Amino acid sequence: MQTDTILRKEMTALLRGGQAHMGWKAMDDFPAEHYNSQAPNVDYSFWHLLEHIRLAQRDIIEFIQDPDYRERQWPQDFWPPKAALCTAQSWIATCEEIKNDLRMVEDLVNDDGIDLNSEIPLHPEYSYLREILLIADHNAYHLGEFSILRQVMGLW
Repeated sequence: MQTDTILRKEMTALLRGGQAHMGWKAMDDFPAEHYNSQAPNVDYSFWHLLEHIRLAQRDIIEFIQDPDYRERQWPQDFWPPKAALCTAQSWIATCEEIKNDLRMVEDLVNDDGIDLNSEIPLHPEYSYLREILLIADHNAYHLGEFSILRQVMGLW
């Protein structure tokens, strides 16, 4: 197997999660009555955390692809407002958008026309590899956080 093929296969697996950590299974069967719950000493809810994953992932995708990309402001553009509440519909929408955007990133990883080690044309100081690994790293970090908070709250 060629090195490039191995890299693409491993990066796809990394984005899907579940190798060295729980990954996306952390969201499975999450009780709807706790979408807006906050663990002790945590000032955001489970939905806020997923929405943060969605917003950050979307930002990186736009950074890679959008010629009109504008840098967002931290933290306000990367987290929903603290008072924002989640409904069943918004929970589903957040989860679906995360999954759809993740599929878009996987398609990028598996596009043989893109050299993953090359610079991003719109941002030559960064590579595709860096940005894709950033998505995987950020998602893994916060999914681990989601899992631990779920355990702390007794929501398994």
